[in-house]
Amino acid sequence: MDGTGDGRVCYVISDLHIGGDEQLEEAEFLDELLEFLARLEASDEDVELVVNGDAFGLWEFTTVEGMEKFDVLESTYPRLFEQLRATGEEIPITLVPGNHDHELAAYDEYVDRFAEYNVDLVQDQSITRRVGDRTIYFEHGHQRDPNNRIDDWGDPSATPLGYYFNTVVTSRAGKLSDRGRYNWLKDIQAVTPTERVPVWILSKYFYREMNPFLRYAMLPFLLLFNVSAVVAVLAGLDLLGVWSTPVEWTSTFLGQFGTAGVALRVLLTVNAAVAGILLLVGVPLFLLRRDIRQTIERFGVFETRLTVDAEAPYESAAAEVFAEHPDTAVFCYGHTHRPRLEHVGDGLLVNSGTWLKRLHRRDGAIGVLPPIFYPSYQLCAVRIAEESGDLAVEFEAIEKPTPSPEELTLTERLLTLGRKPDTELPDGAVAEGGETARESAPTPEATD
Repeated sequence: MDGTGDGRVCYVISDLHIGGDEQLEEAEFLDELLEFLARLEASDEDVELVVNGDAFGLWEFTTVEGMEKFDVLESTYPRLFEQLRATGEEIPITLVPGNHDHELAAYDEYVDRFAEYNVDLVQDQSITRRVGDRTIYFEHGHQRDPNNRIDDWGDPSATPLGYYFNTVVTSRAGKLSDRGRYNWLKDIQAVTPTERVPVWILSKYFYREMNPFLRYAMLPFLLLFNVSAVVAVLAGLDLLGVWSTPVEWTSTFLGQFGTAGVALRVLLTVNAAVAGILLLVGVPLFLLRRDIRQTIERFGVFETRLTVDAEAPYESAAAEVFAEHPDTAVFCYGHTHRPRLEHVGDGLLVNSGTWLKRLHRRDGAIGVLPPIFYPSYQLCAVRIAEESGDLAVEFEAIEKPTPSPEELTLTERLLTLGRKPDTELPDGAVAEGGETARESAPTPEATD
């Protein structure tokens, strides 16, 4: 494991996903990125910046091929490339390919083109760096993901499953996003895990695209569905003569409120009738669906999930690296978009997160409303440095205003009152001469 940079402070960022078809070309964090690069340019420390994969969304370009993609990036983001040139004159900048920008490893010309902007493109799958007496291991992380693993590294025609999803689905979303009532479809690349995409689209249709009159007409029924289902069951028992007390008591109770009580009774009656029909149809359909799914699973159709376990493969990989190279103190990766700092044996496992928007699922507290995907930013850089002979790892938050209130409808904002996601980054930790001393490193929700 060769590495350079003795005594150097390493800053690590990853998963910027800059570029793509049409609406995907908007980098919402561009100003923050330029400010961060300018800060490193002015630093008086011995600093190196490692961009640990998926800096660019080359998979999401479907109208240009090969090196033409660099030309598009260069013309679309002139401020970024000029700032890279300026920062790279003062500090080393190392770029490692990920899966979305694997083509960086496929064309040697990329090395020369990035060198013009003082960026050292390393076409290997992983690199190491020395800080003090310890080693830091970097890889993007997609090689631990069977759906994005590239077996023939550097082959320009490599097309894992994830490639098809992004060229067909994500890039298409970028072309169609501005046709919606709000430019939301481009955020599909921020939906993780991938299995949530259908539910996310249903959610955005209901809260954003559905005719408002239809949505507000459905809201009372959806909010009261659970109550209506119970009322439907009790009404059925009453009709069968099994148990009439709850129906009689409800009628007496609502009768005390005059017109308002009558209106509420009518609403519950209509909802109960619809809920009853759905229950009569839904129960056998549910049993049929479950039986069909069990049959399909016996043939192994669902054995491959679209996304990889966000934790276990990397814990195992880090343990192997630490065991094989005892001087390695940190295993740093990206790919899953979840900032993370964990202890694996005597080493630290670090995920550098993403600069994309993050979408946190919030299921309805009542009724059967579609879940809401609450947007936030969690921009950060990982700082790894020697401190008094130890190796200190910490997350530095990159401040960015919260997403515009327009991204959520009034209904979504009302239903998520008091339920905003916690976007705190993990606290720091220190690797002490071969043993890891934990300061405080809580793991963020893996399902938010």
